[in-house]
Formats: sequence, structure tokens, C-alpha cells
Amino acid sequence: MKAVILAGGLGTRLSEETSIKPKPMVEIGGKPILWHIMKIYSSHGINEFIICCGYKGYIIKEYFANYFLHMSDVTFDMRFNQMSIHSGYAEPWRITLVNTGDNTMTGGRLKQVREHIGNETFCFTYGDGVSNVNITELIKFHREQNTLATLSAVQPAGRFGAISLGQEQTKITSFKEKPEGDGAWINGGYFVLEPQVIDFIADSSTVWEKEPLEKLAELEQLSAYKHDGFWQPMDTLRDKNYLEDLWQSDKAPWKIW
Repeated sequence: MKAVILAGGLGTRLSEETSIKPKPMVEIGGKPILWHIMKIYSSHGINEFIICCGYKGYIIKEYFANYFLHMSDVTFDMRFNQMSIHSGYAEPWRITLVNTGDNTMTGGRLKQVREHIGNETFCFTYGDGVSNVNITELIKFHREQNTLATLSAVQPAGRFGAISLGQEQTKITSFKEKPEGDGAWINGGYFVLEPQVIDFIADSSTVWEKEPLEKLAELEQLSAYKHDGFWQPMDTLRDKNYLEDLWQSDKAPWKIW
């Protein structure tokens, strides 16, 4: 099975990093978050990836072109223009990188890689969020539902400290640093899709989360796999630092490899 990863957005809310690199190349623990996402899929036996590039996509291409060097110890013999690899390690990955345009919307990016997907069920996700969602169980669930699309539904924790105040109350009687949120389920990405869903995408300006998903839901062709484990997008520098702290403390729930 193949996994399609969106990696072309501008990442404007993380401009401290994305002014010089695409958002999926922002590093957690010295590795791009894109690498972490691919490792999650790979741990479930999915090793063929189609990456939808856009903004500064050449940086992603250069990273994988030099991946063996990134992961290995090397000796350069400048006298003879020779390079020796020591303790080289290569992932069992096959990666197709497609330039889908700087300003293309999420649905349009998926439509542009249609020829690389083929006619089989495939996975689809965003290039800026990590999770310990069980991909194997997600795929199994999708097939049991017999729908064209399945998304992972998650319940994010609240971002800010919550206080309890009545209409005229001025003294705080309850405070929670990280509330559980309002209980609503949201789209956490990590989709499993049938190739027919691409027919619901009109053109490059189509936002995947709007007309296509709305139409699939209307036709009862969209299922929700409820994931109550770890899920965290990297939208801001605060998110990035949170993920980095988890990684450095060896408490990264998404590290299932």
C-alpha cells in the first residue's frame, strides 16, 4: 500500500522555521517531522510514499537525494575524489516526490498525484502531525466499513488553562492547566482512501476538507476511526517545542519503531 503525504504548504504560523524550509522539514530530534511520519507508516509495513511538494520543495528533494549521507558516517579522500561509507543504513522506502505547485490547495495536490497512486486503496495524511494511531487497525477498519474514505477522528486537549467563572463571579473556583477539550471529535488526518475519491476533487483550487469530504459525508461514504491516543499537529513554535521536549525526554508516544 502507498501513503500520500501533503508537504507543500507555507506553514506561516511557524515562520520562525519555515522562512528557510518547508514545514515538513522542520526538525524534531534532529530529523524532519516528515521523516517521523514516514517512520510511523513504515513501522506498519507501508514503505512506498508519494510526497506532494510545493513551497521550497527542492529542499525535500535534496534531503532524500542525500539521505544515505545524512544517515551514515563517511570518509572523504580529497586527493583521489573518493568517498567511503561507514555503517550505512538505508530505509526500505520508495519515494516519489511530485511538485504540485506553491499555491495549490490540499485537494488539488492529491488530484495532481493521481497517476502515481494506481487503482488500490491508499493512505493519505498531512506532513505536519504525528500520532500513535494504529495504521494497521485503521486500514482494517476502513475495509470493514466499505466506504470510499475513512479519517482518524481525534479529541485534542485544550491549549490554554481553563477557569470556571459564573456570570457575576469574580473569584476562580476551578482551574485546569490542560483541559481535555470540549469533547468534540475533529479530523486528525491519517486517512485511508479509495482512488475514486479523487473524482470528487474539481481542480487545483479545491480544498480537500471542504467540498470533497462534505460530499463524501453526504453520500455516507465517509467513516470515522476514533483514535483516543496521542495526536499532535505542529502548527506553531509552541507545538514544535512541545514535540521536541517529548522526544528529548524519551517520552515520544509516536515513536513506535
